[in-house]
Amino acid sequence: MRPALRRAIAAREMTLHAFLIHLAAALGLALVSALVVRLMIAYPILDHPNARSSHSRPTPRGGGLGIVVAFTLGMGVLYWQAEFARLPGPQFLGVIGAALAIAAVSLWDDARDLRFAVKLAAQAVAALVAIGSGLELQRLAVPGLGVIQLGALGPLLTLFWILGCTNAVNFMDGLDGLVGGSVFVAMLILCAIAGHQGGWFVYLASLMLAAGLLGFLPFNLHPARIFMGDVGSQFLGFMVAILAVAAARFDAAEVTFMLVPLLLFGLFFDAAFTLIRRAAMGLNITAAHRTHLYQMAQRTGLGVRQVAAVHWGFVLAHGLLAWAFLRLDPGLKPLVLLPALGLQVIWLAYVRARMMRAGLSWRES
Repeated sequence: MRPALRRAIAAREMTLHAFLIHLAAALGLALVSALVVRLMIAYPILDHPNARSSHSRPTPRGGGLGIVVAFTLGMGVLYWQAEFARLPGPQFLGVIGAALAIAAVSLWDDARDLRFAVKLAAQAVAALVAIGSGLELQRLAVPGLGVIQLGALGPLLTLFWILGCTNAVNFMDGLDGLVGGSVFVAMLILCAIAGHQGGWFVYLASLMLAAGLLGFLPFNLHPARIFMGDVGSQFLGFMVAILAVAAARFDAAEVTFMLVPLLLFGLFFDAAFTLIRRAAMGLNITAAHRTHLYQMAQRTGLGVRQVAAVHWGFVLAHGLLAWAFLRLDPGLKPLVLLPALGLQVIWLAYVRARMMRAGLSWRES
C-alpha cells in the first residue's frame, strides 16, 4: 500500500485519543481568546450609543480580535503539524492571508469608522484572493435539473456568496450574544458533521472558530462587557463562507455546500429580508438602522436574552434538518431549505403581530 494512501486511511479514523487532544487544544485556544478579549476591555475602543444603538452606555468593541488571534494560532499549528487536515498549500495560505487582511481592515474600521465602500472593496479583494488560490464552487444541485456544472459562473457565484455571507453576519451583529452564540452552535454542529464525513480541514477549522467564540462569548452575553465589532463579525462571516465552499467537497456533487447556509439560515433570512424590504421602500440599504427582524422583536418588548436564544434555537433546529439533509438523494437535498424557510416565515409573522400591537412600523421615525 502506498504511503499516501496509508496516511489518507489513517486520517479518516478519528480515535478517542485524537479527539481528546483536539478538545484540549480547543480549550487552550479559548483561553487565548479570553485573554485577548480582556485586553480589549482594559484598553478599549469605545462604541458610543446613538439613536440606532441597542445599548445605552459607551461599551468597548473589537472583542472579536480574540477570535481572530485564537483561530490564527490554531491554523498555524495545523499548517505545520496536521498535514492530513490542510488544504493544498496555495489555498491554505491564500484563505488565511485573506481572512487576516479582512480582520486588519475591520479592526481599523472599529477604530476609525471607514466608509462602507472601503470595507466592501477590502472584502472583494480578500474573496478574489481566496478564489484565485483555487477555492471555488464548481457544481450546483438544482431540484428538477440535477447537478449542473457551473463553469465560468463558479467564480462569480463564489464571490457573491463570500461577500453576501460576510456582510450578512456583520449586519446581524447588533444584539448581545446573538451572532456569537449562533455561529458558536453552528460551528459545533459543522465540526461534528465534518468529522463524520472525513472533511478534516473543515472539522479543525470549525473547531478553532468555536474555540475562539467560547473565549469571547462570556464577555458578550447580555449585558455585554464588550462587543465583537467588525473585526469579529466580518472575519467570522468570511471564514463561515469559506468553510461552506470547503464543505462542498464532502461529496462529488458539491451539494454539501448548503450545510452552512442551512445551519445559519435564521441569520441569512433576516439579513436578506431586511435588505430586500428596505430596497423596495427606497431606503439606503447601507445606512445603519434598527429595523432588522431581531431588532424589531427586541423593540416590541422581547428581552435581549430571549431574542438571542430564539436564534440559537434556530441553529439547533436547522442542525436536525442537516442530519436529514445528509441522508437525502442529491437532487432532493436543496428541498431541505423549505422547512427552514417555513420556520422563518412563522418568526416573521410573530414579530409582525407584536409590531402591530406595539404600534411600530418598518419605517423608522
